[in-house]
Amino acid sequence: MKIPERINILNIGLDRFIDAFKDTKTQYANFDWLPPRGNGKLLQKLDRFKSSPKVKAANKEAFERLNNSQPVLIDVRQAKDVIKEMGKNTLYHAGPPVRWEDMCGPMKGATMGACIYEGWAENIDEAEKLCAAGEIDFSPCHHHDAVGPMAGIISPSMYLWVVENQTYGNRAYCSLNEGLGKVLRFGAYSNEVIEKLKWMEEVLGPNLQKALQDSDTGINIANITAQALQMGDECHNRNVAATGLFLKQIVKLFLRVIEDRELILKLVNFISGNDHFYLNISMAACKATTDSIGGLKNSTIVSAMARNGTEIGLRIAGCGEKWFTAKAGIPKGLFFSGFTQQDANPDIGDSTVSEVAAIGGFAMAAAPAIVKFVGGTPSDATKYTKQMASITYGPNRRFQIPQLNFMGTPTGLDILKVLDTGIAPFINTGIAHKEPGIGQIGAGMLRAPMSCFKDALNYMEIK
Repeated sequence: MKIPERINILNIGLDRFIDAFKDTKTQYANFDWLPPRGNGKLLQKLDRFKSSPKVKAANKEAFERLNNSQPVLIDVRQAKDVIKEMGKNTLYHAGPPVRWEDMCGPMKGATMGACIYEGWAENIDEAEKLCAAGEIDFSPCHHHDAVGPMAGIISPSMYLWVVENQTYGNRAYCSLNEGLGKVLRFGAYSNEVIEKLKWMEEVLGPNLQKALQDSDTGINIANITAQALQMGDECHNRNVAATGLFLKQIVKLFLRVIEDRELILKLVNFISGNDHFYLNISMAACKATTDSIGGLKNSTIVSAMARNGTEIGLRIAGCGEKWFTAKAGIPKGLFFSGFTQQDANPDIGDSTVSEVAAIGGFAMAAAPAIVKFVGGTPSDATKYTKQMASITYGPNRRFQIPQLNFMGTPTGLDILKVLDTGIAPFINTGIAHKEPGIGQIGAGMLRAPMSCFKDALNYMEIK
């Protein structure tokens, strides 16, 4: 048989072959596929769930709720005023439940810093003794309609964004963003960290509250996010455009309610000097969106994904508030001068609510410049978004990516598709130092562990 001079090859799932094709200049197309993960019993259950009309109907409903949600920023209030169950000596943290003795370095650092900020302790030694003695009540932010980036610590005096899902009536909360580097959410607790938190409590929060309470309509966060995606953000680790769009709206409100022009300048300088200021607003909007599917019977769509620096946890719509956990991975990425991979803490933070709500790592193709911050190449950003499309229910109708012919961002992370394809969800994230008190040391990328998805399917039953 005569071998053709030109051979076209379809490569299925074996990445190692690709280099050989490139070296020999062979024409090929790569089909990104892996065999279903799990034992025979799990695979049988996977097939049963995939073919179930009840599961299909529930997932369709979840997808519609995620698309139809209208998160609107309506207020800024202190945590003790909006979260009724928040008592004295109470701190909320990122991720699934974790005890003080099991907390990672940056979460312990942020916790001790919050104790000093609240006046419960005068120094770190006192704060550590207070926490170790069981004097502080710890609870996940997610258990109280809230989310927090990195360590995610929310204390009673902190001001929170209040976002209402005007389609379904639920609300969600998130703290205000301090900026990058040495900040509480990355585990830092120096005097400058506490002083900034006090300024945010005494100046920033009250003036944001005054401005938003003067607005008749609030600020539609879904609209800002949709526009920012078309301006080069993915609204998790890149929020440059979104912060600017928010600033345009809040400045108009400042000018209506604040007479002191020097104060307005200070507020504007703080917001404009922090490209990540929008992140926390976006997180509250994502939480308000994804909470709309919590408890949806028979749905296999993920309703929450969060990390506490020790474990990562998933919540599935059909399983309500139950967590499925695994050991948190360590991000690989780019580090600030003087730090290396050896300094990195395992993955931490509630900000993966971004991916669950169809932005962040799932929308990286919209933000090719993000790779300068987290590593990789612009083509990698496109690859990750296309991969995520294979493990989600469908394209978002509001959030679109110009670089992919205005394809909607992958929406509705489905445990069935994760297990069927063997493709784990992609996360881009900040990196905290593993020791308390140091703060952020870089940013990077990783995948969620497959075991959480297997555990979730093993637990579920069609009702």
